[in-house]
Amino acid sequence: MSKIRETQLTTFLVEDQARFYRLAYSYLHSREEALDAVQTAVCRALEKQESLKDADAMRTWFYRILVNVCTDLLRQRKRVTLVKPEELDAGSYEDPLPEDGSLARRVDALPPEIAAVIRLRFYEELSLQEISAVVNCPLSTVKTRLYTGLKKLRIQLEGEE
Repeated sequence: MSKIRETQLTTFLVEDQARFYRLAYSYLHSREEALDAVQTAVCRALEKQESLKDADAMRTWFYRILVNVCTDLLRQRKRVTLVKPEELDAGSYEDPLPEDGSLARRVDALPPEIAAVIRLRFYEELSLQEISAVVNCPLSTVKTRLYTGLKKLRIQLEGEE
């Protein structure tokens, strides 16, 4: 990688730290895990900077790395721990839908592939084309996921009125 591109990458990573943290936190809901995810993504980006062919695609390239790191952490969380039935409290069987009407929690309740598109579109203000590159799927699939998610959110919110 040229020295100029390396400087661009370093500047990008330093200047947009808050955005990266916000995206990681929207996935992980934990300050420490979000900070770890950003740090891991930055390390991976620096290690793999040779794979960045086009400096104009740096933003989507890095977001893809960060989303993959967050997804990996979420998968690690899902590892099953067996617990005796008598040790479970009654609240663990409740519906996970949010009671407080928080839109962010409603987005979290959506299927992961739909929630990712909504987060990238509205939290990070990425274009549909950029989202397509980040989640590695066709533009038409991104549009379908976005409109499906928005429709589900609208139905949930109208159901409260």
